[in-house]
Amino acid sequence: MTLTTTHELPAFIGGDKTNLIGGQWLPATSGNTIDVINPATGGALGTIAAGDAADVDRAVKAARTAFEGEWSRWTPHERRKLLLRVHDVILENFDELAMIETLDMGAPLSRTQGLREWTSQVLQFFASQTGAGTVAAPPNSLPGHILTLRSLRPVGVVGGIIPWNGPLIGLWWIFGPALATGCTAVLKPAEDASLSVLRVAELMTEAGVPPGVINVVTGYGKDVGAALAEHDGVDRIAFTGSVGTAQTIVRASAGNLKRLQMELGGKSPDIVFADADLDKAVPGAAMGVYTNSGQVCVAGTRILVQRPIHDEFVERIAEFTQTIRVGDGLDPDTQLGPLISGRQLDRVLRYIEIGSGEAELMAGGRRPEGEGSGGFFIEPTVFAGATNDMTIAQEEIFGPVATVIPFDTEAEAIHLANATPYGLAGGLWTENVGRAHRVSQAIDAGTVWVNCYGILDPAIGFGGTKMSGYGWKGARDHVESYLYPKAVYMNIGE
Repeated sequence: MTLTTTHELPAFIGGDKTNLIGGQWLPATSGNTIDVINPATGGALGTIAAGDAADVDRAVKAARTAFEGEWSRWTPHERRKLLLRVHDVILENFDELAMIETLDMGAPLSRTQGLREWTSQVLQFFASQTGAGTVAAPPNSLPGHILTLRSLRPVGVVGGIIPWNGPLIGLWWIFGPALATGCTAVLKPAEDASLSVLRVAELMTEAGVPPGVINVVTGYGKDVGAALAEHDGVDRIAFTGSVGTAQTIVRASAGNLKRLQMELGGKSPDIVFADADLDKAVPGAAMGVYTNSGQVCVAGTRILVQRPIHDEFVERIAEFTQTIRVGDGLDPDTQLGPLISGRQLDRVLRYIEIGSGEAELMAGGRRPEGEGSGGFFIEPTVFAGATNDMTIAQEEIFGPVATVIPFDTEAEAIHLANATPYGLAGGLWTENVGRAHRVSQAIDAGTVWVNCYGILDPAIGFGGTKMSGYGWKGARDHVESYLYPKAVYMNIGE
């Protein structure tokens, strides 16, 4: 696992990074910092500010001032032009952003560089939505001459809390709709992966985003995230993360009845029927688990396989898993990078130990030998002979661990797929169109993939049900969740 390539590190890497508040880069009020660690080496990449409630208060006030000031008078066309300028500046600097993301959270460059086209799509989509608040004059049934107007107005200051598993993706679900609708935002990135967010904020400022429209406060969830959830100056919270944290946010938001959007965990089923094309289903289902080292909320970690092909599938996915190259994300041959932290590595290893006592370990399950780097690496892992009630089949591991569960009938597959408190995503592999339609409709999940897994169009979006949260990311639904409806009744004469 020795790094075989040389790369010039971006100038942004290193040193002390501060918070963006009201257009200024400011250290934490406390002066405290957090070390930034490269998960592939365990080495330091600099520090970020350890913000707290005082920094959140400054950022929220800056966002409120911007929302009520000149920004409120920007036309939809002006906001559209701004988003397109942001698009151009981000794309011009995307190689740098991909490198920062790889260094900070470990994903291979092949993955982070591959986000270029998606980023272009998501920014252009939100640019196309700046007219979402257009005023309409619907007819009414009132006596006299009453003109009725209906519009959608920006909710105000939005607090965003995003996780560490894909900050270059997560930040646009906050900043994109805020700029499109005329809201302002205070974003808290994860303390384990804040660098790409800070660099994007710097580039957005250079592109002409006015002071206070976007703000970034780094720090721990108990300090920054909790303060955002409780702050009466925040009108809406968009959160991606764990169920437990979401429940805390819901309780904290009651003070001013914030609007909430929650994208939470998953233990998603990926069903392989006996008529599936295994040449596609084996790698497709495997990478539905292993992509981003399994640190994906929609990962299809419960692979349900029909008995006639179960043994062949297990053999083939174990063989495929053993071919995956784990290593430093800067190595062009790397397919899976490290886990985000030593804490996450310990978590995944504990689940592998539990799984070894519950099911049969078919591949992986260890730290790679000879890594010599101090990084947080784990081999992709396959368990077979599992049942749906096992710990490894019910709890979200958030690592590259696949659990294969056999089933007999279509009805049983649907029952097993839905036998979880989560409802974020699911998938199935079949050559039968009728079955594809029946089963995709029967799975309790916000997003279902058929003969593919994990693809996403910002104009279509995704979301969850049950304990996987509520609210929608992408599509018009996402934009309108940053707006509230307003009706005006105007007496225009006798």
